[in-house]
Amino acid sequence: MQSEVKSYTTMVGDKEITVETGKLAGQAGGAVTLRVGDTVVFATATMGREPRQGIDFFPLTVDYEERMYAGGRIPGSFFRREGRPSEEAILIARLTDRPIRPLFPKDMRNDVQVILYSFSADTENPIDILAVNAASAALMISDVPWGGPVGAVRVGRINGEFVLNPTFNEKIESDLDLRLAGTREAILMVECGAEFISEDVLVAALEHGHQAIQSIVDLQEQMASELGKPKRDYPSFTLDEGLKNSVYERVIPGLEELFNQPYEISSTYGAIDELRASVVDELSAEDESLAGSIKQAFEQAEKDVVRGRILKQSVRPDGRGPTDLRHIWSEVEVSPRAHGSGLFTRGETQVLTLATLGTPREAQELDTLSPAESKRYMHHYNFPPFSVGETRFLRGASRREVGHGALAERALIPVIPAEGEFPYTMRLVSEVLSSNGSTSMASVCASTLALMDTGVPIKAPVAGIAMGLIKGEGDEYAVLTDILGMEDHLGDMDFKVAGTKDGVTALQMDIKIKGITPQIMAQALEQARLARLSILETMLAAIPEPRPALKPHTPRITVVQIPVDKIGAVIGPGGKTIRSIQEETDTRIDINEDGSIFIAATDGESEEMARDRILALTESAEIGRIYTGRVVRVTDFGAFVEILPNTDGLVHISQLDSERVNRVEDVVRMGDEITVMVTDIDPAGKIRLSRQAVLEGWSAEEARQKDRAGGRKSSGGGQRKNRYRGGKKGDRG
Repeated sequence: MQSEVKSYTTMVGDKEITVETGKLAGQAGGAVTLRVGDTVVFATATMGREPRQGIDFFPLTVDYEERMYAGGRIPGSFFRREGRPSEEAILIARLTDRPIRPLFPKDMRNDVQVILYSFSADTENPIDILAVNAASAALMISDVPWGGPVGAVRVGRINGEFVLNPTFNEKIESDLDLRLAGTREAILMVECGAEFISEDVLVAALEHGHQAIQSIVDLQEQMASELGKPKRDYPSFTLDEGLKNSVYERVIPGLEELFNQPYEISSTYGAIDELRASVVDELSAEDESLAGSIKQAFEQAEKDVVRGRILKQSVRPDGRGPTDLRHIWSEVEVSPRAHGSGLFTRGETQVLTLATLGTPREAQELDTLSPAESKRYMHHYNFPPFSVGETRFLRGASRREVGHGALAERALIPVIPAEGEFPYTMRLVSEVLSSNGSTSMASVCASTLALMDTGVPIKAPVAGIAMGLIKGEGDEYAVLTDILGMEDHLGDMDFKVAGTKDGVTALQMDIKIKGITPQIMAQALEQARLARLSILETMLAAIPEPRPALKPHTPRITVVQIPVDKIGAVIGPGGKTIRSIQEETDTRIDINEDGSIFIAATDGESEEMARDRILALTESAEIGRIYTGRVVRVTDFGAFVEILPNTDGLVHISQLDSERVNRVEDVVRMGDEITVMVTDIDPAGKIRLSRQAVLEGWSAEEARQKDRAGGRKSSGGGQRKNRYRGGKKGDRG
C-alpha cells in the first residue's frame, strides 16, 4: 500500500525548491526527491541495525551516483553504462559528506549510508547544492539519530550584486562561486572559487548565504515534525570514566614534558608512540580487551594537552605562536625535461609540481551531466604513503586526492591565460613528497612556481595557507596560522585560503564542531591574508616572474585562422592531407570547427613548413597575382594550370605566348610548370589565366583587354570540389 505523498515548497532567491516524500523507496530509513527547475535529485538515508565491532570511529558513507539518463544521454564508455565515478561525482559526494558528518553522535558505531541519484538534469541548475539539501531532508525524516537540519546554498556575484543559486549561464558571468552549508545558528562548510575577491566581500557573501538557508532549515523542520520517524536507539560507545582518569593521571605529565622539548616530527611522534605503548601495556596487563579503550583515552588526553597549551599559553606543539609561519623555501627547474617544475617546502610539508603543455586535442573530454564538454587546464594531486612514513597499497586516486587536486585547480583557474592568448592544454601534477599539514595549499604554491618556470603568462602568482581553530569553553578560541598535521587532527577547523596579493581565488572550510561565527571567520581570513603575502614574497625570491619564453623541448603552438569552408581542403579525403602534413613536417595539428588550426612543433622550421602548407591549401586566387603552377590538362583551346592546391584555371591558347600559337602542345605539355597571372574570376568561380601577361609585363586589365580582342571564348577552370563533408567538433584527421 502506497504511503501518503507529501510535498513541501520554499523559495531561495528567485528559485523554487520542492521536496517530496512518501512515493519512492519505502524501505529506506528516509527518502526524498528534491527539485529545482527540471533538475531532480533523489536521496536516501539508512542506518545499520547493529553496531560495527572493533572500530573507534563513526562509520558514515556518502555516495552520489551520477546517472546519465538524467540528461537524456547514454554513457560514453565501451559498456555504455556508468562505471567508476567521475571527478564531478566524487566532489559532489564529498561536498555532501562534509556538512552532515559533524552532526552525528560521536558515540555511535552503527553504519549510516546516504545514497544520492540524479533523476533529472536540466543543464541550467547545478546538482551539487541540491544534493546537500536532499541528503539533509532524507536524514531529518529518517530514523537515523542526527543533529540537523542543514541547509545549503550557492552565492554568486554579478555586477557587484549577490545572486543566490545562480544557473550555469549566470555562473559564467559571476566573479564568485561560493557554496556554503550550515545549521540555523552557524556555518559548517564552505567551498569557494573567486576572481580576486577581497576578504570583506567574502564575509558579506557568507552572511548573505547563511541568511538564505534559513528557509531551507524551516522546511526540513516542518517535514520532521509532520512525518519524521522516531529516532532509533543505539548502543553508546563511551569511555569508562574511571579508566579515562587512570590514563590521564598516567600520561598528562609525560605529555606536558614531551611538548616542552624541541619539536621534530619523527622524534616527537616517536616519543608519543612510545608513551602510548607503555601505558597500554601497563593498564591492560590484566585485561587485554581494554587496549582499545586505553588508546582512545590516550588520544583524548593528548588532545586536551595540546589544546590547553594553545588556549592558555598560546604555545603550539612545535613552539610557534598562533600566527607564526614555519620556515619556507622554494626551487624551480627541478626536472630538466618536464616543461616546468616547482618545489615548495614549508616545515615538514613538501610538494613538487610538474607541468606539461599539450595541444588542444589533449584537453580532457568530460562525460558528465554538466554542460561543460572539456577542460584545458587539469590539476592532479598524489599523496603517496611514504610522505607520512607509512606503507600501503597504491590503488589509484582516492576521494581525498581528487578533492585536494580540485581545490588547487580552482585556486589557479583565475590566473590561467585565455586560450586565445596561450593556446595550450595544461596538466599540472602535484606530488606530495612529505606531509605535515596543508599539502593542498603547498600544491597551490608549488604549482604557481611550476607555471612560472614553464613560461605560462599567468596573471599573478597564487599562494595558499591553511588555518586552524581551537575552541574552548564559552567565547574562548584561538585561530592558528599554518597548521601542523597534529593541529588539524586535534583541532576544530581546517580553513584553507588561496589567492594573489589582490584577493582570494579559493577557499575551503571544514569544521568538526557545530559551526563558527562570522567573527571567527573574519579573523581567520585576515590572518590568512597576511600569511599569503609573506609566502608570496618568499616564493618570488625563487622566480620573480614567468619565464619570457618556453623551454627548447616544449612544443610551440601557432594558431592559423582559415575560412570554415576550407577545413575540408586541409583535412583531405579520409584525413589523408592532414596526416601527410604532420608526417612530413614532424608536427601535430588540431582543427576546430570555427576554422582555428593549432600547429604544435618543437622547432621553428617545422612550424613554418606546416603553416605554409596549410595556407597554400586554403589560399584563394586573386586577380592580378602571379602564380607558378603545373599543367594538369591540355585541350585544343588552351591549357588548365593548377595554381593552388585543388584550384586550377584556363590559359587560353591566345594567352600562352607573346607570338601566335597554332597548337597548345607547341608551348606546354602535361606536367609542365609555367608562370601565369590571374586575369579574371567570374561569378561562378571560373578562373582565367594569362602567360602572355607575365611575359609582356601587362596588368590584369591589359591582359583582359587583349584577351577580349582575341575574341576567343571557352570555359574556365575553378575550385575543385572536395569530398570532405564536414565533421563534428574535435575531428583530428
